[in-house]
Amino acid sequence: MDLSGRMSRRDAITAGASLLTAATLNGTASANAAKTLNIACIGIGGRMDTLYREAIGGLGQNLVAMCDVDPNQMTAAVRNTGSLLKNAVQYSDYRKLLAHEKSIDAVIVATPDHWHAPICAAAIRAGKHVYCEKPLAHTVAEARMLRTLSKRSKVITQTGNQGSASDNMRRCVEVIQRGLVGQIHEVHIWHPTHSWPSGVDRPAGSDTPPPGMNWDFWLGTSPERPFKAENYHPALWRGWYDFGSGSLGDFCCHAFNLPVRALGLNYPHRIEVSGATPGSESFPAACSLRFHFAGKGKRAPVVISFYTGGELPPAEATRDLAATYGSVPGLGCLLIGDKGVISAGLWNSDGLIKLKGDIGFTGVLDHDGAKKVPKTLPRVESQMKEWVDACLGGPAVYSSFEIGGHITEIGLAGIVALRLGKDIDWDGGAMEALDEPDAERLVHPQYRKPWASLIR
Repeated sequence: MDLSGRMSRRDAITAGASLLTAATLNGTASANAAKTLNIACIGIGGRMDTLYREAIGGLGQNLVAMCDVDPNQMTAAVRNTGSLLKNAVQYSDYRKLLAHEKSIDAVIVATPDHWHAPICAAAIRAGKHVYCEKPLAHTVAEARMLRTLSKRSKVITQTGNQGSASDNMRRCVEVIQRGLVGQIHEVHIWHPTHSWPSGVDRPAGSDTPPPGMNWDFWLGTSPERPFKAENYHPALWRGWYDFGSGSLGDFCCHAFNLPVRALGLNYPHRIEVSGATPGSESFPAACSLRFHFAGKGKRAPVVISFYTGGELPPAEATRDLAATYGSVPGLGCLLIGDKGVISAGLWNSDGLIKLKGDIGFTGVLDHDGAKKVPKTLPRVESQMKEWVDACLGGPAVYSSFEIGGHITEIGLAGIVALRLGKDIDWDGGAMEALDEPDAERLVHPQYRKPWASLIR
């Protein structure tokens, strides 16, 4: 890390090695004799509500501590969950939680995106298993760092793209890799208009943060700005580039999951954008992107088209869906092959297939042709249970930070193109937009002091 707080390319690639050493010295997290995990939850509210209800209430794991810079979030969570959270020790600083709660085996992270990398890195450094909501990181360089950590450490990591655990998703991977729908040249992903601030710059003026909230800590590594009610916290932060990455960051880890896995896609070599406004502080109200992937071996080149804000794929691509169901769904993911089409849904968990000659779509689990394809992937109950079981010594997870980080990198490369407002030629391995020097600050951002030291 240089003195300005910028994460250099060297930092991003090599940070994992230094953190691995510390994690090894601390020892890998291990479950207690009762075969339950001692868990800490960081970032209360929003998605975390679902996560702890499953991990603690559904799977019977032990919640030791929880943390949020806004104590009102924790108060509301305890009030709304009865006895589920009442015995958890409350912290406002995750660093103190990790330092004081030595019995913790694992950490669940569901903060805004710009805090994912610092907290996940600290937890891995402390030898804790980590489940983190998607997207795994806020920048390409952060995602690369966490991928390196996951690959080299002994802890179990899982990315929260929950469709990965569905039978339909895994069956679609098997069917595609078997060649049932033939060569897939195009993938269409579409997302409806979102409710976050979009296509606008920051509001004027300031408001008083909620009582007890540490707004400076909430901002963390991001540039300083005044608190403004009903614009950032809670829930609306995702629309702002300083904290989230809009619909693309929110859903790339879901909808890109199936095509990236099934087709073995590495990095796009070119990303084309439309509808972007260069210099805007928030994600566009509507835009589209095209990610071009080179062919590899027997696989043909692939283009993934992403639309958000109301635009739909071309009618030719959705014709079979409309014919089967009477209209085109408001969101979805279509993989179009030369022998058939798969409709996977935005979470890749719907799993519908239509081969040439079929009258309409059939569930991929029930289609006669698909039934002939052997199962090669394990089946699990849920993303959370798979992670808990792996932490307790069970089989490996399917969406570790290594794969979740790769998918995140692809989506966040699209954010680079959107923020530049132009098409880019992308070198994914080097994390560079070729001949675009302005992209450097987006891939390797400047971090605000004193928080810059958290990214190492």
